[in-house]
Parts: sequence; C-alpha cells; structure tokens
Amino acid sequence: MNIPSRLFDCMPLQAAAPIPDLLAGKMAGKYVPLSTEAVHTEIKKLAAGLIAKGISAHDMSTEGRDKIAILSNSRPEWLITDLAVQLTGAILVPLYPNITLSEMTGIFNESGVKGCFVHSPALYRQIMAHKELMPELEWVYTFEQEEGVPYWESCKIQQPLPEQLQVMDTIKERTVESDIATIIYTSGTTGTPKGVMLSHKNVVSNVNNVHPIIDGIGLKERKALSFLPLNHILEKMISYVYLFNGFSIYYAESMDTIGDNLKEVQPSIFVTVPRLLEKVYEKIMATGHQLTGIKKKLFFWAVELGRQYEPGQSRSWWYRFKLAIANKLIFSKWRAALGGQVKAIVVGGAPCQPRLVKIFSAAKVVIMEGYGLTESSPVIAVNHYDEANRRAGTVGPVIDQVQVRIADDGEILCKGDNIMVGYYKKPEATAAAFVDGWFETGDIGELIEGRFLKITDRKKELFKTSGGKYVAPQPIESKLKESRFIEQVMLIGESRKFVSALIVPSFSNLELWMKEQHIPFESQEQAVKHPQVIKSFYELVNGYNANFSHIEQIKKFVLLPQEWGIETGELTPKLSLKRKVILQKYAVQIDQMYEGAETDRP
Repeated sequence: MNIPSRLFDCMPLQAAAPIPDLLAGKMAGKYVPLSTEAVHTEIKKLAAGLIAKGISAHDMSTEGRDKIAILSNSRPEWLITDLAVQLTGAILVPLYPNITLSEMTGIFNESGVKGCFVHSPALYRQIMAHKELMPELEWVYTFEQEEGVPYWESCKIQQPLPEQLQVMDTIKERTVESDIATIIYTSGTTGTPKGVMLSHKNVVSNVNNVHPIIDGIGLKERKALSFLPLNHILEKMISYVYLFNGFSIYYAESMDTIGDNLKEVQPSIFVTVPRLLEKVYEKIMATGHQLTGIKKKLFFWAVELGRQYEPGQSRSWWYRFKLAIANKLIFSKWRAALGGQVKAIVVGGAPCQPRLVKIFSAAKVVIMEGYGLTESSPVIAVNHYDEANRRAGTVGPVIDQVQVRIADDGEILCKGDNIMVGYYKKPEATAAAFVDGWFETGDIGELIEGRFLKITDRKKELFKTSGGKYVAPQPIESKLKESRFIEQVMLIGESRKFVSALIVPSFSNLELWMKEQHIPFESQEQAVKHPQVIKSFYELVNGYNANFSHIEQIKKFVLLPQEWGIETGELTPKLSLKRKVILQKYAVQIDQMYEGAETDRP
C-alpha cells in the first residue's frame, strides 16, 4: 500500500497484522479486549449509523463538513468514534468532559456541532438541560447505558448497507492529507479557547517522526496504558503511534485507579503529565518516611544515589556498583508498583522536575520528557530512550522534519509539517501566531550543547517588578516543588516591590511532620495558621532562596488551606495554573502581603 498520510490509514495496516487486544476497557471489574477485527467492525457500524443520520461532508472544505463533538474519558469507544467520524467525512471536535457550560456552548456554537457523544448519562442530562443554548445541536448519545437515555449502540447500523459502505470508500478516496482531521480547542489559561485546526498531515507527520524514537525503546511486548484525556493532543497522537505500530491499548478506569490498573495491565509504556508523576513520587516518598531503622536508611541511600544520576554522563564503576544494589533492594519495588514491565514514561504538557527524571531513570524507568503545543500536533522535541539523546532539565533534541529557531527575545519559533493549519474562524489570530512563516510558541528557551532544547519560561508569564526587573516564575516554582512539603506554588510580583508566593502545602506530609513535632493536626485551615508551621516554611523557603538572585528571592508568602483544582477553577484540564484566576481569587491575601499584614516573619 502507499505510505500512510491519513489517520484512518492505520486500519489496513492493522488488518494485515491483527491482534486479539487492539483496544481494551473495563467492564464489570474486568478488562474486555477487542480484537482488530472487532474494532474495525464497530467503526464501520458507527460510521454507517452516522451516515444514516445525515452526517457527511457536503463538500471537503472545512466549513462544508459536519462537526461531531465528543466529551468523554479515555476508553475504547473514543478512538472507535474518532475513526468512524473520519469515515463519514465529518470533523471531530473533542472537548474535556469537565469543561464549563459557558465554554462548551461557545465551542458548540462557533464550530456548529451537529451531534455529540458523551461518556455518562449525567453529562447527557446536563447538555440536554441547556440544549436551547446550542441551536445547531441535533442529538446526543452516551457511552454508558441507562434506561431512557440514548445509548451509542442505538446509533449504529448492525449490518451496514452497501451504499453506506460505498460512501465510506468514497470519503477515503476523496480525503487528502491537507484535509482537516480535527479541531481541538485550547484549554485557555489566558483567554477564550481557540479552535486549533489540525490536518491529517499535521498529526501523521508527528506520528511518523515520533515513531522511530518510541521504536528505539526496543519493547518486546507492545502494550500501553492510556489515561490522559484523548482530546489532549499528546495522548491522541501517541494513540495513533500505537495504532500504526501494533500496540495494544488498555484504558484506565479513572485517575483514581491508575495504580491498580498499572499492576493489572503491566504496560511497557504510558504517557502522563508531570503532576501525576509527582503524585506517584510523593506517595513513594511518604512510604519511605514511615520506614524505620536500616530499611529507612537503605531507602534514602538509594534516593540520594538516584538524585546523583545524570543521563548521558559517564559514571564511575563504584557508582554503578552501588546503583545495581539500590536497584535490586529498593528500586525494584518502585518498578513493581508501576506494573513491573514499564520501560519508559513519556512526559509532556508542563515542565517536569529534573530530580524526578534523574531518580526514575536511575530506577530503570526512563523518563522521556518532551515539549510541544496543540498547535504543533504536538511534539517539537523529546528526550530519547538512549542516553546519548537524553538530558535531565531539557525537553530533548528537536525531532526530525521539525525546525526550531530561537528569536532575539528568547522565544522558541517553529516550522514543519506538524504546525497547525490555523485557528478556526479566527484569521487574525492565525496571522498573529506567525512571523515570517515561523510559528511563535510563546515559550522562552535555549539550546543546550547546541541540540537539547531547554524551556526557561512562558513568554506571557514573565513579570516585571516595580523596580523594572524581569522574573521568570516557572523555574523558581519548579525548584520549590522539589520539597515534599510543597504541593503547589505560584509566584507573585508584577509591578510589586518584591517577589512573594502563594503556597499550598502537601498536607499528607505536613500532617506527618506535625505529628513528629507533637503539634496537633486538627484541620488544614488550622495547620496553615500554626506559628511553628509558618516558621518551618520560612526556613524552607529561605533555604531555596539561596538558589535565586536577590530579585528572584521570595520575601513573603501565604499558606493556603485548599489544593487548587480543575473543578474549583484554578487549574486548566491539563493541570496548568490559571494565573489570572488565582490572582483574582486571592487578591485580598496578596494585597495583605504587600501591606505587611500577612505572614510576617515569626
């Protein structure tokens, strides 16, 4: 066959090398595998049902093709729907299932969504209760069955008619690589979400250029666990790497069951965001702090060895000998907690702390941190499995067929087949995103050793103090989060006379410390106000201040009693800080810091 150039070209490749568990999801507490043949049958049945409902490409222009939305957690039905929609000529508009009603209605109306698939009856009822706000929406189906709610099985044609199969064949013949495959709306940390138009060529080029890097891991068993939302472009693109290259994809039940699912599935690879990796590390470290005697000493001896690990650097025989012992006695248990078979974890979406990269890599679980945006389909650079192409503290070498240039002001500019077609119905925003044909990423970076890309900050997140000095908050926040006592942190200082911070403690670790200090832990609200806790955090922050210039040092902070979250509005679905929201929400506490009325030094 011809070289694959469209996402649905994965199907004939799969048919030529079928496997018994192409996709697998949990039903009644057990994983139910779907074979290659079963998946393809379901795709065609759903595509036939959509065609019967009038879903089609009236012409192959972006405007002339129907739009189908999907709001769902990761599951086999998601990819089946994605491929079925492609076979009708329609365009998929995937959204986070926990998106706000106002954002959802805005996106549905701008893109003209005609039909929608959701994961739960509860979400179905929420949409239908506000259907009058979305006049072009005609129908909604659920992936989970409940009496009285339209179930996705009823959307399928169990025996597709010859004319429906002919429509699919015609669409496949008419679809070219430059056609839009999906419109993905950005999560919007700084403003209204924009619809990123990605063509088949955009995503397939990224799949092709990332595949050799994944293949370089040398996986004997090609099994992956998927749990990030599939409308997250990294998870979607990697899913197509799996689909084009003979992987089985198993889906976690929820974010809360990832630990159990890892042990059940025993994947060789998975994709995550740094925050979830941090949670795994914090849980392991909390266990270590509860050990006693020689076991505790061995645990932290191994952790210290891991912190000294530098990927790509030579190591003495004595260090290698000690690390082999640590791997046998301590790190083997870490690997078992991840299922026992994980060779690599791909990390993206936000900066990953270098210490996590070092420690997990020392424990024979290689962290392949990468970088990209929705607009770049997404990968621009990624650390490889082989150490020669991996450096902690960087996002790795730029991938093949992608060009990167550092502008005079430090901004990363990018070119390549992976760069988006543009923002849907926003020609001015599209034009503003490019300079001389180069896409402006909005990130500040540099090249280490001439080839390893390092992200130093977000251009829009740099702030200037009242003294006229610029401060890049991300590196400082990342450094502070190395402490097991700091869960979340955000620097303040725009037009202020000094830098301050909002800090959310890691309450599980803080409670253990308070117990050791014989300080009663009554509530989180009480804990953050306790004088000894505040004093200990000042000592902690002062210790980290030694790493920063005088301008960057944190002079005051407020300890907050509640963790920031998606539901409470402080985080995007990708777990990035919504800085404007946080600034507004805690305006009183911030003003008090600068008036000297809050968290004065004890």
